[in-house]
Amino acid sequence: MALKVKEKIYKEVSYDFRIFSDDDRYLFNEGSHFRLYEKMGAHPFNKDGREGTCFSVWAPDAEQVSVMGDFNDWNKSTHPLAPYGQSGIWEGFIPGIGKGETYKYHIISRYHGYQADKADPFALYHEVSPKTGSIVWDLDYTWEDHEWMEKRQGHNAPDVPMAIYEVHLGSWMRVPEEENRPLTYREIAPLLAEYVNQMGFTHVEFLPVMEHPFYGSWGYQTTGYFAPTSRYGTPQDLMYLIDCLHQKGIGVIMDWVPSHFPTDEHGLGYFDGTHLYEHADARKGFHPDWESFIFNYGRNEVRSFLLSSALFWLEKYHADGLRVDAVASMLYLDYSRNKGEWIPNQYGGRENLEAIWFLRRFNEVVYKDFPQVQTMAEESTDWPMVSRPTYVGGLGFGMKWDMGWMHDMLVYMTKEPIHRKYHHNQLTFRMLYAFHENFILPLSHDEVVHGKGSLLNKMPGDAWQKFANLRLLFGYMYAQPGKKLLFMGGEFGQWNEWYHEASLDWHLLQYGPHSGLSLWVKDLNHFYRSESALYEFDFDPAGFTWIDCQDSESSTVSLLRQGRSSDDIIMVLCNFTPVPRFNYQVGAPRGGFWQEALNSDALEYGGSGQGNSGGVEAVPLSVHGQPYSLTLTLPPLGIVFFRNKSQL
Repeated sequence: MALKVKEKIYKEVSYDFRIFSDDDRYLFNEGSHFRLYEKMGAHPFNKDGREGTCFSVWAPDAEQVSVMGDFNDWNKSTHPLAPYGQSGIWEGFIPGIGKGETYKYHIISRYHGYQADKADPFALYHEVSPKTGSIVWDLDYTWEDHEWMEKRQGHNAPDVPMAIYEVHLGSWMRVPEEENRPLTYREIAPLLAEYVNQMGFTHVEFLPVMEHPFYGSWGYQTTGYFAPTSRYGTPQDLMYLIDCLHQKGIGVIMDWVPSHFPTDEHGLGYFDGTHLYEHADARKGFHPDWESFIFNYGRNEVRSFLLSSALFWLEKYHADGLRVDAVASMLYLDYSRNKGEWIPNQYGGRENLEAIWFLRRFNEVVYKDFPQVQTMAEESTDWPMVSRPTYVGGLGFGMKWDMGWMHDMLVYMTKEPIHRKYHHNQLTFRMLYAFHENFILPLSHDEVVHGKGSLLNKMPGDAWQKFANLRLLFGYMYAQPGKKLLFMGGEFGQWNEWYHEASLDWHLLQYGPHSGLSLWVKDLNHFYRSESALYEFDFDPAGFTWIDCQDSESSTVSLLRQGRSSDDIIMVLCNFTPVPRFNYQVGAPRGGFWQEALNSDALEYGGSGQGNSGGVEAVPLSVHGQPYSLTLTLPPLGIVFFRNKSQL
């Protein structure tokens, strides 16, 4: 009896109703449709009193497209879709199908006899891996982050503090009593919000939450460009997490991957029996490093697809920024390729002109519709003007990761202190280019995997020196111009490399050196946020001055950070050796009492307790070209921050 009812409900597909209009078709084929998620995919609908779902998919070289799922026992032929003119769109309304129904598209190509069962590129939700079906869903959710959304421009602007906590949701914290399962979006929400608030970070950045078949890719092999991974819950559950963070005053940045996509058969690759989303020639369409496909940025419909995905996360999930992964791999046709393995552009060069156009268009579209957010580029070369407007020839990003600083500092910090004087330029070189871009200083996930060791284990010396060195590294990062990013686990000194299948080692916080490091990061964040001299001119040379950057013999540096007000000034001194420097003279821009506001060698942080008894009075003796000077103690492997107490 049940089978007869099912046959009655699902006996036919209706083609006299469509969401996709002629205008939509024109914009899509032109590459200018930026909200395809409102039109394509699976949309539950009430048509003439009949509940059902309207399906729409792009497959221009298909001979036949049908919908199959639980509703028709996965029959590949009973529910065909119809082509919409010459647009390449196939669509149809199937009555009786509602939210929660699992489905795929069965595609028969007009070429080579190719047939495949494909997940919906525009699906809002997918089955939990290793299953690969799409699920009919909606995005109904009542947001409660109105105050944040109204004021978020003030949290994301270039002249405000930005300390980003980079998080992989599946391994931040797990439940060992339940077979070591990850927390769900809803479970992690209050815990992460409270922790980030307590630690003083301003934003979290999620490694890609978009659906991905291989968990070990950390989300960087995306198949669901409009669907959060179902490993941790539903789309509404992710909305709840972001909502919770926003209500606690925490911004949310999402990693987004338009650079490549995996070759899994149910995904975008060879979608309709042709290279629809990717380049046909492997010299442009296949990544040798990641064994994945490269989008064809010259195809208008692919541009519409990707730009719609970008706006989707900003609009529907209230993301405050998009960090674009692997930008360098998009910009260069010869990226990670040997001679003869790549195709020059029309002028004979190595630049990917189509990708450059796409990235510029991406930034123009995002900032036009969402001027309160930021776009951030992970770009590892010296490509010019990545974070400069497109109208002056830039790529248009709001910010760029400073990969050079990350590399130089980690190489420097791994040196034994006795040898650091021979590598002093790695401390100071950054200031030759620090204001060429709007930089974020990252200590990211990429630096604590694949045998590279944890940040703590990279540091030389015994256990005490390792912790002192790491406190010094973090302090120097916060003293430098640029926004800050730290990957989870670094803030309390994990000994182990990050492993995506395990929780962070939270038990370490019961031990003094780890809790001391955690307290240091917490105090650094709160101090950074309270001192406008440390962030207002992050992207302007007016905010930075060396006092002395040439004392390589002692491996010390001293600098000033300046805010918008002339009274707003912070002095920073670093000692990169374990030898305390007593009676160390340093120039100062003005007289009065200079308060020691923060000292990484304080006992509460696990240090030796050497310092300056709360501060030092400046004397009118010119040193380092400054009209005044201070005589200080520089603690071993330490950093100290001073502010002029007379101006407090």
